[in-house]
Amino acid sequence: MSTISKTEEKDWFSEWFNTPYYHILYKDRNDNEAQFFMDNLTHYLNLPEEAQILDLACGKGRHSIYLNSLGFEVTGVDISENSIKIANESANDKLHFHVHDMRENLPHRYDAIFNLFTSFGYFDNEEDNIKTLKAIKNSLTEYGFGVIDFLNADYVIANLVPKEIKIVDGIKFEINRYVENKKIIKEIHFSDQGKNYTFKEKVSALTLNDFEKMMEVCDIYLLDIFGDYKLHKFYKNQSERLIMIFK
Repeated sequence: MSTISKTEEKDWFSEWFNTPYYHILYKDRNDNEAQFFMDNLTHYLNLPEEAQILDLACGKGRHSIYLNSLGFEVTGVDISENSIKIANESANDKLHFHVHDMRENLPHRYDAIFNLFTSFGYFDNEEDNIKTLKAIKNSLTEYGFGVIDFLNADYVIANLVPKEIKIVDGIKFEINRYVENKKIIKEIHFSDQGKNYTFKEKVSALTLNDFEKMMEVCDIYLLDIFGDYKLHKFYKNQSERLIMIFK
């Protein structure tokens, strides 16, 4: 058997997100939960009926597609060409998808920018996180809102499942989780068609305090913080999510 390893790839997300195996592993993500969150979030923000929303790091576009069904004009962007190709199958006059690096400014301004489902903190260099926050701020309209839906690092680390096996479409994914150098790392090992594969997902274990410091540097005002998709209060040791509303 030959072995293909992407473990040491600098931009792990560019490689992993573009493989078909990424979409196989995560094919059963909960659409009902995602839609429930979007209903709560858009209601809370009281966005106008035809608000223009940017779904930043949109993946295959499940949030974008649902937001568009609510009547919003939505643009989804992602660094993965493969994901955008799939998302574009659902494009229409008020739903567009483009390949885009979240660290770069956009040519248009939006009434809301959503960065959902832990699609932040992928970079090794903290300056790239700062660039991303500045790009979000620069791409908001005067009265626009930014939203980052991130994992609650304190809760995740305390409840980390070190080993897990998932079998999807006949492929056995062996998943190892651990914390190293202030990053939550997920190693994914599997074999398919006579080849062994290894990929890593690395997300910075950013806390609310870390975000507050970065937002201060970016002159961003943090308006509200929630701890789950029902928009309940955030508790450092109990909440599964860290959802931040800012402008």
